[in-house]
Amino acid sequence: MQKIELNPMTRLEGHGKISIFLDDKGDVDNVFFQAVEFMGYEKFLIGMPIEEVPRTVSTICGVCRGVHFMAALKAADEIYGTKPTPTAQKLRELLFLAHYIEDHTEILYALGLPDFVCGLTASPEERNLIGLIRKVGVDIGKDVLKKRFAAVRIFEMLGGKPSHPVAGLPGGWSKRLTEEERKEILKLADECIELGKFTLKIFKEVILNNPQYVELMKGEVYKVITNYLGTVDEEGKIVYYDGVQVFIDTEGNEIGRFRGKEYLDWISERTLEWSYIKAPYIKKFGWKGFVDGKETSLYSVGPLARLNIGNGYDTPLAQEAYEEVVEFFGGKPIHNTLAYHWVRAIELLHAAERIKKIASDESITDGNVRQELGKVSGEGVGIVEAPRGTLIHHYKTDENGIVTDANLIVATTHNKGAINIAIKKAAENFIKKGKINEEILNLVEIAYRPYDLCLACATHTLPGRLPIQIDIYNKDKELIKSLRNFEN
Repeated sequence: MQKIELNPMTRLEGHGKISIFLDDKGDVDNVFFQAVEFMGYEKFLIGMPIEEVPRTVSTICGVCRGVHFMAALKAADEIYGTKPTPTAQKLRELLFLAHYIEDHTEILYALGLPDFVCGLTASPEERNLIGLIRKVGVDIGKDVLKKRFAAVRIFEMLGGKPSHPVAGLPGGWSKRLTEEERKEILKLADECIELGKFTLKIFKEVILNNPQYVELMKGEVYKVITNYLGTVDEEGKIVYYDGVQVFIDTEGNEIGRFRGKEYLDWISERTLEWSYIKAPYIKKFGWKGFVDGKETSLYSVGPLARLNIGNGYDTPLAQEAYEEVVEFFGGKPIHNTLAYHWVRAIELLHAAERIKKIASDESITDGNVRQELGKVSGEGVGIVEAPRGTLIHHYKTDENGIVTDANLIVATTHNKGAINIAIKKAAENFIKKGKINEEILNLVEIAYRPYDLCLACATHTLPGRLPIQIDIYNKDKELIKSLRNFEN
C-alpha cells in the first residue's frame, strides 16, 4: 500500500498534513487530515481569573484574536451575572464586524483566490498572494491593503490595540467612543463598503465568467453534503455577535436550536487517535463516521452554513448578493463548498454595511458602557459566529471567579468531518492509477481552503493518546498506529 503525504499543508493558519493511502491499483483507499500541533489553552486557562481570560485567549491566533476575545467576554458576562449596556453591546459588535472585514479580506486574497486568479495549473511560486498582486496590478493590490487597514483602524480604535484587544470588561466596555471617533468610523466604513463591492466584482469577473471554474463551483468534486449550524436573529436574519444557534439537516429542514449551555444537548465531540482535533457530530444522530449524505451526523459551520440557515441579510447590498448566490445554485441548501469563497465576500460587504449603520447612531457615544457585576454564578458560555463559523467558549469557575474547567469548540473543529470528506473526495477524483503531480496535489488542497482552516485555534484538548504522525494504516479497523504516542 502506497502512502502520499502532503506535509506541510499550504495556505492555511497553523500546521497540518494530509496522508493519502493508495490501494494496489494506485487508486485512493483512504485519506486522513491530521493536525500536528497542540496549543492546549483549555488546560493552562485553569487557575486564571475569568476577567483575564478574554485577553489571554485572544493570543491563540494572530488572525482569530477578536473572536476568541469576544466569545470569552460573553462567557465572563454570564459568570458575573451581568449583561453589557446597549451602548457597550454596540461597541462590541463594531469591533467584531471590523474583525470580520480584515479577516475575510486576508483569507480571500491571500489563501483562497490565488488558485483562481493565478490559475489552477500555475506553479506554487506564482500561485500565492504576490502572484495575485502581479495579476491584478500593484495599484489594485495597494488599494485593497489600504481599505483593509480601514477595518484594522476601527478594530484598534475600539479594542485599544490593532492586534490583541484589551478594552473588554465583564458587563461592558472599558472605553467610551468619542464623537470624533464615531465620525472617523463612518468614513472608514465607506472604505470598507467599497472593499466589499470590489471583492464581489473580482469574484464575479475571475470565477463566474470562467466556464471551467463555474463547472468546479457547481460540480460534484467539491461538494460535501452535511447538516449545518449557524446563528440567526429573531427574524431569521444572519447575525454574528449574538443570536440563537440553529441546526438544519441536509435538505434544509430545521433540526433544532439552542442557546448557551444547551449546546451540550446537541453536540458531541469524538476523540481521534490520529489527530489533535476532535470530530464533533450531532448528538441525537450518533456517531456514523466520516460519511456525508442524508444519513450523516456531521455538520458544517461558516459562511456557507450561515447562508443556508438564515433567510438573508439585514443590509441592501448584501441581500442583493445573497439572492444572486441562491439563484445561481438553484436554491438552498447549497452543498458546493467552493461557494464558501463567494459567501465570504458577501459577508465582508455585509459587515461593512452594518458598521455604517451602527456608527450612524449618535447614541453610541453615550458614556454608559459598563454594568455592575452580580454574584459569581460559577459557569458561563459565550457563543459567537467567528468568520470561520460558530465558536463556543464554555468556562466553569469557583466562587471567586477562578477558572476550574474550560471547553473551546472552534469552527475548524466543527468542520473536521466535512474537511476530511472534502479532501478525500478530491483525492479520489484526481488521483488515478498512481498518477501524481504538483497540479493534482493542488487540486486536492483546494478542497480544504474554502473552510479557512485555523489549526492553532482548533487544538486544545488532550485526549488519552495523541499520535505524532500517521505511520501504518490498518484497512480493516480504519485505525492509525503511530510510531509514538503520548499518554494523558
